[in-house]
This record gives sequence, C-alpha cells and structure tokens, in this order.
Amino acid sequence: MSWSRFLAILIKEVRQVRRDRLTFGMMVGVPIVQLLLFGFAINSDPKHLPAAIMVADQSEFSRSFVAGLENSGYFRITHRLQSESEGDELLATGKVQFVLVIPSGFSRKLMRGEHPAMLLAADASDPAATGNAIAALNGIGQRSIGRELYGPLASLQQAEAPFEVRVQRRYNPEGLSSYNVIPGLIGVILTMTMVMMTALAMTRERERGTMENLLATPARPLEVMLGKIVPYILIGYVQVTVILIAARLLFDVPMVGSLVLLSVVLVVFIAANLAVGFTFSTIARNQLQAMQLTFFFFLPSMLLTGFMFPFRGMPPWAQAIGEILPLTHFLRIVRGIMLKGNGMVEVAAHLWPIALFMLVAGLVALLRYRQTVD
Repeated sequence: MSWSRFLAILIKEVRQVRRDRLTFGMMVGVPIVQLLLFGFAINSDPKHLPAAIMVADQSEFSRSFVAGLENSGYFRITHRLQSESEGDELLATGKVQFVLVIPSGFSRKLMRGEHPAMLLAADASDPAATGNAIAALNGIGQRSIGRELYGPLASLQQAEAPFEVRVQRRYNPEGLSSYNVIPGLIGVILTMTMVMMTALAMTRERERGTMENLLATPARPLEVMLGKIVPYILIGYVQVTVILIAARLLFDVPMVGSLVLLSVVLVVFIAANLAVGFTFSTIARNQLQAMQLTFFFFLPSMLLTGFMFPFRGMPPWAQAIGEILPLTHFLRIVRGIMLKGNGMVEVAAHLWPIALFMLVAGLVALLRYRQTVD
C-alpha cells in the first residue's frame, strides 16, 4: 500500500468530480428535493376538498349540517347548485370532489322521526382522496344536527343518527385502487421511457463519434429533432396498447370513453416528454448525465402530479409546481376518459397545458441544438 499513490488517485478523483458540475449538483440536489417533497408536500390525508351543495330545504338543520362540513376541515364549499345536473357536470370535470344534495322536506321528516336521507355523491376515481372525508361524514352530521335537537326534539338524540347520509361513490363504486393506479401507469411509464430514450439517443451519437456525420448532413435542427422523436411516438403507442390490454384482461379496468380521443391526447403527451428528453440531450455531455437529468425530472413527476398521493392534499406551492408538469394534466385526462367517459369538451381544459409545455420544451431544444461539434 503506497500512500502517495493513494493520495494521487484521491486528488485526481476530487478534481474529476469538480469538473463534472452536473453530477455534483445532482448529488446535492436530489436529497434536498426529496427532503422537501416528502417533508412538506406529501399528505395522505387531504383536507379542504372542494364540494358543491344543493339545499332544497332551507332550515336550521341544513344550515348546521353545512356549517359542520366546513368546520370539519375536510370539505370546502365552492359551488351552490340549482340543479343536480350542475353537480354531475362538476364531478365529471373534476372541479369538485363532492356534491351534497339535501332534499325538500328534510327538516319536516326529521322532526317527525321518519329518518330522512340526504345524498352525497363523491368522485371516487381516487379512493385515497375521498376515503377519510367519507369516513368522517356520519360523525360530522350527528354532531352538527344534534345541537339543534333540544326541547321537544330531545328524544331524537339517540345513539343512532336521526337521519341518513347516502354516499354514492361514482366512477369507482367498490373503491378499487387498480381503477386509479392502472390508468395512471400509462402516463408514468411514458414519462420515464420517452424522456430517457430521447435523452440517451442524442448523447449516444456524441459519445460514439457519429454526431460529426449527422452534423455534416444538410439536415436542419427541426428535421433532426422530428426524425429522432417520431420513432419513439410509435414505441409509446405500443406501450400504451400493452397496458390497456392488461388493464382490461387482468384488472377489469373499464374503458367508458373514446379510444380515439385517448389516441389524440397521447400524441401530444408523448411529444411533450420527447421534447424534454431532446432538451436534456443538448445539456448532457454523456449518457450518465442524461440519466441523471431524466431522474431529476421523473422524481417530481411521480410525487407532485397526483399519481402516488392525492393532488389536493398538497400545499399550494406544490400544486403550483404540479400544474406545470404535463403528467398532472394527462392523469386527469386518462382517468376522465377511462372512468368517467369524458369527451373533448372536458378534455380540452387539460390538453392545452400539455400542448403549451410541448411547444416551450421544443423551442428550448431547438435553440440549444448546435449545428457544429463545438
């Protein structure tokens, strides 16, 4: 063992790390990002979920119940409806998580001891987002309306609530996690593979020394970019086909909406991820750096888009970051098409952010692409 040779190798390696600033930045940045995301952004018990109410019985009982919902912290009243069809539309588009309907004559039946019922329709496409709120619902109602049962109505204060809350879990009545996870896997797998494969494609050309031959051709940057991207779009469609077949045959996940509409959305989403990969290839000097950049993009895409944890359970700053990522909007689109049967009108609200992201990422990639080796 020669200490002089050992120190020489050690000094050489330290200098090598200093030269590779991207790798050093990833070594420091990834733990910080994970700490911030898992420590502050991730929440498996979402609160202040948007809810719409339609109160056809204006009484002290209905007002107490609505106030109890808001005070519980789980529900945030955002819409007051005039008809049940409005609530159906809000649930289908994902603007609210719950729709509460208090029918006419509710207070009269309650005072007569007829055990009246109210309806709570829940968007159960993500069971983790609604489970705790629904579980707390009966206790909230019994406490809030129980305060109004005094005097002649004191006899109604029994162990069992004098009314019933009928919960309607829409789009996923059995609360199966596969209905939520399997459609989301389409976006997650495409994000990981499309970004990585495109990033590696260009850096591989540079490492093998074939970039000079490519640059010697009269091909323009846009032509090179499209030539690199289009084959992977076809690969993406093959991946989606395999997932959809497995989802139907193995997990019995429904396909309520249009496959044609889903195919159109896939083109935009795949192109957005490929544009990101192409941008990374213009930044990375080798395939290792390309992999590191892919991981750095994939980590927030997994955690801040609503795939692993409820999106509405995250703080506002994390939701703001998530709204930028194309996977966030694609998850809403694919779950809406497969589970809710959403059409183009509902999909358009989430499709244009993906298209905008694709245009920005593609523009950045074109600006960074160089026609010369230097």
